[in-house]
Amino acid sequence: MHQSPSNAMRHVYGWLLLTPAAILLIAFTHFPTLATIYESSFSKGNLIRPSRFIGITNYESMLEDPIFWKVLINNFWFAVGTIPASVALAIAMALLVNRALPGRPFLRLAYFTPTILPMIAVANIWLFFYSPDIGLIDQILGWFGFPGHNWLGDPATVLPAIIVMTIWKEAGFFMIFYLAALQNLPPELEEAAKLEGASRWYYFRRVIFPLLMPTTLFVLINAVLNSFKLVDHLFVLTKGGPNNASNLLLYYIYENAFSYFDTNYAATLTVVLLAILAVVALAQFFLFDRRIHYR
Repeated sequence: MHQSPSNAMRHVYGWLLLTPAAILLIAFTHFPTLATIYESSFSKGNLIRPSRFIGITNYESMLEDPIFWKVLINNFWFAVGTIPASVALAIAMALLVNRALPGRPFLRLAYFTPTILPMIAVANIWLFFYSPDIGLIDQILGWFGFPGHNWLGDPATVLPAIIVMTIWKEAGFFMIFYLAALQNLPPELEEAAKLEGASRWYYFRRVIFPLLMPTTLFVLINAVLNSFKLVDHLFVLTKGGPNNASNLLLYYIYENAFSYFDTNYAATLTVVLLAILAVVALAQFFLFDRRIHYR
């Protein structure tokens, strides 16, 4: 069927409006992804021996790399430690500051302040907390007679220490989304729950939390992404040490690309990182699809 001039113009206008976003998406997302996959199939080159096509050899070397498996396990425990705690704390803070409290604006600001601080500043603040003997944590422990501890130099405590710092940094950011979602809930729901004699916990579990599921899905996706892109804090605090106990996947990519100048192996690790994030994101969508209630 022949389209009328007005319909054709609407299609042209639509494509013209879409073009700038499509160009940015292709230039900064799709093209770099394809270029990374292509580069991962070449060997590391130098002035004497140029880079050459080696297929999946880099991936085979990666599977035999013990540091890769170490940082992958570290990243798994880092995600397990930060994501549930950050989301739960964000919900708790949002519920608290959504109530009529004296000084509520200042409390909201206090919760949100860590989010607006630069990552390097946050790392330096917590470096002061974790410094052995002279740090704030060891000073407080000393008041109660406990000895000092090298929190960032002990393989057993370095990753939990970074997890605590990350939760402190991210919970306030996620709180903003939950607070906005709570303020959009109809007040009649709480009134009806009170008339029925429902407890606060029952009202939260049966009414509030199901209605917050769209926000929770959004927050979870962001939390997963954040758990795989930590570089700045590690660069200031530990540089992945001691003995790769705090090394995470993106920082290992950074090391290979800019410290060892092996961009091809870094591209291989990046492809794996993108695949992990894609699988986790899709799993979250399918897992929460039936539990999300859109209004």
